[in-house]
Amino acid sequence: MLIDLIGNTPLVEVSPGIWAKLETFNPTGSIKDRVISYIFRNALATEELKEGMTVVEATSGNTGIALSAICSSLNFSCKIIMPSNMSEERRAMMRFFGSEIIEVEPHDFKGAIALRNKMVAAGAWSPMQFENQMNIECHRKTTAREILDQATNGISAFISGAGTGGTLMGVAKHFKSVGCNAKIVFMRPEEKKHGIQGVGDGADYLLDKDLIDEVITVKTITAKEKMVNLSRSLGIPVGISSAANVIAAERYKDAFSPKQDIVTILCDRGERYMGSII
Repeated sequence: MLIDLIGNTPLVEVSPGIWAKLETFNPTGSIKDRVISYIFRNALATEELKEGMTVVEATSGNTGIALSAICSSLNFSCKIIMPSNMSEERRAMMRFFGSEIIEVEPHDFKGAIALRNKMVAAGAWSPMQFENQMNIECHRKTTAREILDQATNGISAFISGAGTGGTLMGVAKHFKSVGCNAKIVFMRPEEKKHGIQGVGDGADYLLDKDLIDEVITVKTITAKEKMVNLSRSLGIPVGISSAANVIAAERYKDAFSPKQDIVTILCDRGERYMGSII
């Protein structure tokens, strides 16, 4: 099954002392496969999600792609609600898996979530990614543990952007629970209305700022330029937020000269942004 192929992604060195989880190895090419499969499995096991129910979610894209693929493979109808400024490539991937796309105004995640909640109240099921504590639990039990197993030279810092905040919080909580003192660094888009799709979606959601040690901001244009250069140097197409994470990691390294490695996330594949880059 599709959901049995998710996780256990490699940790690759993108530059000296900077390592990244290559989440493009997941079946639909993004880290969101992890949390959607985790929540989906639980909902099926508890019969919260039953045959014939419609599945809905508000998303900037990658959650919608992961959800669309899983729904397609398990014969669930899927409706995705998203702001209209997200990339056409993302929408095309969801439609390819048979999902219906419902658009709201550009950058209007609040409106997308409100519409999702209305549909859930009418009988649909949703993974509720922005509120669901299983989002954090998933990364605490999978992503964080994999990183500690793979990072054999020690970790000075873990750096990531936040869409829902699940990845940052899951890693932070697991590191703390096992006595890992790596700094937790939040990569945040510099602009309020930005083009680093998948992060900075308008609210903190699951993010607990008390668990964050540093914040590094990145401009959209800088991230887009880095996306092209990084993809070409690695020979792997990575997305805009992946590039922004690497920029933040490089800036952290320059500022603090850590003795141990820095770990970040290559969140998704670059094909879903090429229309806005090339």
